[in-house]
Amino acid sequence: MRRLGSALEVSELGLGCMGMSAFYGPSDDGESIRTIHRALELGITLLDTADVYQEHGVNEELVGRAIRDRRDELVLATKFGHTYAPEHRDRELDGRPEYVRWACDASLGRLGVEMIDLYYLHRPDPTVPIEETVGAMAELVAAGKVRFLGLSEVLPETLERAHATHPISAVQTEYSLYERGVEDGILPTCRKLGVGFVAYSPLGRGVLGRRLENLAEDDLRLEFPRLIPENMARNVELVEALEQVAARMGATSAQVALAWLLARGEDVVPIPGMRRVEHVEENARAVELVLDDATLAELDRLFRPGAAAGARYPDYAMAWIDRGTPSPA
Repeated sequence: MRRLGSALEVSELGLGCMGMSAFYGPSDDGESIRTIHRALELGITLLDTADVYQEHGVNEELVGRAIRDRRDELVLATKFGHTYAPEHRDRELDGRPEYVRWACDASLGRLGVEMIDLYYLHRPDPTVPIEETVGAMAELVAAGKVRFLGLSEVLPETLERAHATHPISAVQTEYSLYERGVEDGILPTCRKLGVGFVAYSPLGRGVLGRRLENLAEDDLRLEFPRLIPENMARNVELVEALEQVAARMGATSAQVALAWLLARGEDVVPIPGMRRVEHVEENARAVELVLDDATLAELDRLFRPGAAAGARYPDYAMAWIDRGTPSPA
């Protein structure tokens, strides 16, 4: 187990549920629910979803069905802030207090629970002071609807202002061998404040685990700069080097990539996206893999910051990354 913030205990490895419903092509609800159940059997307690993972909160509803009789076995995390509902489509991001309250109630209903364990602001609203958004989130804690608060993809200064308003337990940002930008930015700030770090896309959206064969035409990853052919030629070389390291250890490349993240600190919790039982079983074994100093140094050298070719998001998605919010009035 690892601790996020001062009091929230979760498993070393979590389960990202997004791909079970959204963005990565066709999915199978039955297999997704079996995947969630197998994760719980293997001791994975942190389940991560969001209201925007498919329109109308489809992924939250799926997770809600899967945990209906198993609520006490898990830590449930979800997010708000991307506006997905027709009645709120006048804004791409919404951090207004009235929206915070509306979004939380909607998520509680879809998940079929009385309380969310970890409630994240998915992306800061650039028109609303972070103090106002987090202040409204703190009211949800006081009301017993939420246990702990989190932020996703925020600048260090945004986190500091938010944490001064109400304690933040976790920051969720992309982090992997493939993407190490957090190491000189938000991660040191998390550690200074005692905030846990949840690493999403820890397998580089499947690249580091060789899980990109036969992508569907509507798979959103086909739009990502690192997956376009001219960049993949370079990035595949990195994966091949990772596979050589894994072969020496009798492990898979996915397991080594996750073990590297787990070795970055006790405050780092990777949440690989998994929608097949076999992937949960493979990834779960990463917690047993110990990388010695020489192997860690080799991986750091192979995957130095900036080694991957291409930006991590298309331009439209990079526009949602935090650039700061106004100061409170």
